[in-house]
Amino acid sequence: MPAPQFLNAPLLLGLLLLGSGCSTLRTPPTPDTAKKATVVTTARQLLGIPYHYGGSTPESGFDCSGLVHYSYRQAGLAVPRTSKLQYRQAKPVSRRHLQPGDLIFFRNRYGSFVSHVGIYLGKGEFIHAPSGGKKVAINRLDEAYWKKHFYSAGRIHQ
Repeated sequence: MPAPQFLNAPLLLGLLLLGSGCSTLRTPPTPDTAKKATVVTTARQLLGIPYHYGGSTPESGFDCSGLVHYSYRQAGLAVPRTSKLQYRQAKPVSRRHLQPGDLIFFRNRYGSFVSHVGIYLGKGEFIHAPSGGKKVAINRLDEAYWKKHFYSAGRIHQ
């Protein structure tokens, strides 16, 4: 009985690669990606809630780290309560590799410590609880004030 004939390897590989690009199926989001989407959705629902130092619920109002803590907790992710500890837990990520749900850290010019945190939304925007007398708001990283005080960005993995 004669041996079966096979396509040559390069031709077969080319056909496989060509066919793989035709699929319309998408890989489902990883649990981390899905949870970060929940973080962003939750934070957006809190727009307009008044700032309150030490606040960490919609009823009490939010300070910056309270907004992060609450939004992450609603997604089933644990983060520390303060911006300093959130900074320590986050793995550094460059600005060009930011993804929605990553944390954005700022510091004022008088200290060498993290003094503010927000949640990256995508397209250069972040959401945060700015300061006393203000409400949860969306700002852009390229705005002069935030550009000047940007310190770093980080990603929480769980």
